[in-house]
Amino acid sequence: MSQSESPETIAAARAESPSGMSRADAGDAVEADQGAPPAPGPRGSLWRDGNFLTMWGGQALSQFGSQITELALPVLAVLLLQATEAQVGYLNAAAMAAFLLVGLPAGAWIDRMRKRHVMIWADAVRALALSAVPVLYLTGHLEMWHLYAVALVVGIATVFFDVSYQSIVPSLVRPDQIAEANGKLESTQQIAGLSGPAVAGWLVGILTAPLAILTTVGTYVASLIALLRTRDHEQLRAPEDHAPLHREIAEGLRWVFGNPFLRRIVGTTGISNLFSTFIFTLMPIYYLRIIGFTPEVMGLVFSLGAVGGLLGAIATPRIVARVGEGRAIPLSAIAFSLSVIPFPLAVLLPTPGAFALLVVQGFVMSFAVLVYNITQVTFRQRITPSRLLGRMNASIRFCVWGVMPLSALAAGWLGTWLGTVPALWIGAAGSVLSALPVVIGPFWRTRDLPPGIR
Repeated sequence: MSQSESPETIAAARAESPSGMSRADAGDAVEADQGAPPAPGPRGSLWRDGNFLTMWGGQALSQFGSQITELALPVLAVLLLQATEAQVGYLNAAAMAAFLLVGLPAGAWIDRMRKRHVMIWADAVRALALSAVPVLYLTGHLEMWHLYAVALVVGIATVFFDVSYQSIVPSLVRPDQIAEANGKLESTQQIAGLSGPAVAGWLVGILTAPLAILTTVGTYVASLIALLRTRDHEQLRAPEDHAPLHREIAEGLRWVFGNPFLRRIVGTTGISNLFSTFIFTLMPIYYLRIIGFTPEVMGLVFSLGAVGGLLGAIATPRIVARVGEGRAIPLSAIAFSLSVIPFPLAVLLPTPGAFALLVVQGFVMSFAVLVYNITQVTFRQRITPSRLLGRMNASIRFCVWGVMPLSALAAGWLGTWLGTVPALWIGAAGSVLSALPVVIGPFWRTRDLPPGIR
């Protein structure tokens, strides 16, 4: 992120809304821009770019819906289906297994397709799969294996959606607007994290968890419609530029691991995800059974902690301007790696004290993670050639998300064997190590990271 990428852009990042369209219209909309020539968006702030705002509004609502399901599914498993630590581990592993199963080829496939169209189909699959949960619940047939299957299908669709989502920004905005777009999209996720869990807790309390999931279905449909109405200027690669799949996958991996900055970012993010997933897997049991929170209180903890993420998104340009893009990455990594330590201590406090400690812990971690994510994602997009964006993101996701299903399984097994709290201490201790790859790398010596060559 350069000095010229204005601090106000991310500070302003914050608005969202959806729309609607029939199936017949959908077919027209998908095909309508196939032959459209590349056209840069309007100059100035993205607040004046209606095309970007349409896509952003749909994603805002989708992120909000995702937060609801992230709370509703584990609550459903723990409170309604009486899931054990191992079963909660299996559920999280199923949700994340797609990054191991299809993570790498997804990037190569996506680089051959229009990314916006991939996102449309992924939204449709996610909405249909999640619709099965309330149907099975209302008919009295819902079991844990149904949740595993739904989580797996939604996870696979999410792989395709997320890799496309991280790769589509350069085809929607001009190069000098990429940082602003990333700031808006990242901080939207934090606004969803701010309001989504609290609303989810309320919905779960009022409607029950399975019916609350219908809200997520509606937001995925809204996201799909917004994407149908969005126009991009992505240029598909010529068929003769398509190498065999294994070569394209290898090219993406070589690009990532051949760059010393990207290599270390992968190391830190992967270690962090390994141990944070360990904690996240056992979190519903920790909150709902051991500390004794209700779903509403659990959602409120998440929402208040997410305020830190919003402030982190707003503060990132100022932090980068003060310490430099290169140094902002290890500094934020140190902060989020250390912020996990207080998490297992909450069990030693009375309920009000545990609530306060967990809110502060979530706030600090969310702040630091947002500074880290906005800075490193912008750097990745800036230095990667357009033809490699999908494979770059898929390669990184494969490495940093591929550890997560294994971590979820390990958390379930160790939680069953050692107990939930001792297992959480293992996750907290491991998280401290996550900052090491970027701390001992070249970032300290490089105030401004290398520019991109498009």
